[in-house]
Amino acid sequence: MPETKAVPLSRAAALPPGSPRSLTLSLRYAAPALLGYVSVRLTGIAILLITASVTGKDGMHRLTGRWDSVWYQRIAEHGYGYEVRLPDGTFHSDLAFFPLLPALERGLSALFPPLGVAGAGLLISWLASLVAAGGIFAVGARLYGRRAGILLAVLWGAYPTAFVQSMAYTETLFTALAAWALYAVLTDRWITAGVLCVGAGLTRPVAAALIAAIGVTAMWRLVTARGGAEPLRTHRRMAVGVCLAPLGWLSYIVFVAVRERNPFAYFDVQAAWNNRIDGGAALASFVVEQFGRNVFAGLGLCAAFAFLFWVVWLCVRQRPRQPLPVIVYCVVVVVISLIGSGYFGSRPRLMMPAFPLLLPAAVALAGARRRMVPAVVVGVAALASGVYGAFTLLGSGPP
Repeated sequence: MPETKAVPLSRAAALPPGSPRSLTLSLRYAAPALLGYVSVRLTGIAILLITASVTGKDGMHRLTGRWDSVWYQRIAEHGYGYEVRLPDGTFHSDLAFFPLLPALERGLSALFPPLGVAGAGLLISWLASLVAAGGIFAVGARLYGRRAGILLAVLWGAYPTAFVQSMAYTETLFTALAAWALYAVLTDRWITAGVLCVGAGLTRPVAAALIAAIGVTAMWRLVTARGGAEPLRTHRRMAVGVCLAPLGWLSYIVFVAVRERNPFAYFDVQAAWNNRIDGGAALASFVVEQFGRNVFAGLGLCAAFAFLFWVVWLCVRQRPRQPLPVIVYCVVVVVISLIGSGYFGSRPRLMMPAFPLLLPAAVALAGARRRMVPAVVVGVAALASGVYGAFTLLGSGPP
């Protein structure tokens, strides 16, 4: 695989890591991306709150007190052990939810009691969204330049289901860890990548994509190394990073297995939530069902999937090419989102951490001859995302 020419994140690369001047320069370099991201998300929140006010609903409650956020808050307050019995006799267990977010909610609410668990979850999500935007910018800027990095972060904030980024959910926390882990791999900080992957593995099951990205990249580096060109110290750090990467994900799987005295307990819990790997059978059945109800709905779904696969193909074929860890991570996130049997409406949200899908668009907009083109595209996307978010959150959902 040809090497992608690296673009320095900032002049801070030449300074001691963590020094005040280094951090200041990095923040100044990333400031347009962070400000652009915040502007887009504030637009979405404003549309939600205005619409909620007009319809007589509580917009803020939609961000903190619905769907998965309630489960995380209950875990933060009482620990694991809660189940809901459904009319068909099956159980929904809180063991389906990974522990990092509720642990952070519990800790932050204990430090600042006025926040409460709900407020702590929202604050964590908002802070994590900024860290995620910074990591996404860092990856984009390193691969294709500062302008592309800025647009990549802003486009992620205007993703169709970006309203979830403003909720007390795990998407922003996971994406923050994943983006910076990928940046660490791109800059040969393998132990840092492994540690960040541990955190990601304690946040969402899709951390399997990040584990795969780190493992496959390390294996490729070892296989293609010529005559021991890389120092032994790099190989050791690579090995440590690869060994660390799956520990977060595995530790929670083992925790559930020990708690339930069943080695496959976690997968049984997910199956009770109708979340199992079926190779895409449920998705295909849903598409066929839509054709039976309305031919145009079925054709629309097929067009959406064709567009998704085309974007993935653009990522694979992009010039200069996206590096191996970025491609592997992106493709595996998409595959995991499609081969599960879960609720169809959640799939766009499940794909949201796959931010490299937006790289072709970000690079194209960065190269636009007319300066107004990126602003218009981002503006339209932000408004559309905000309207869709308000419609979804104020409706019956779930996202």
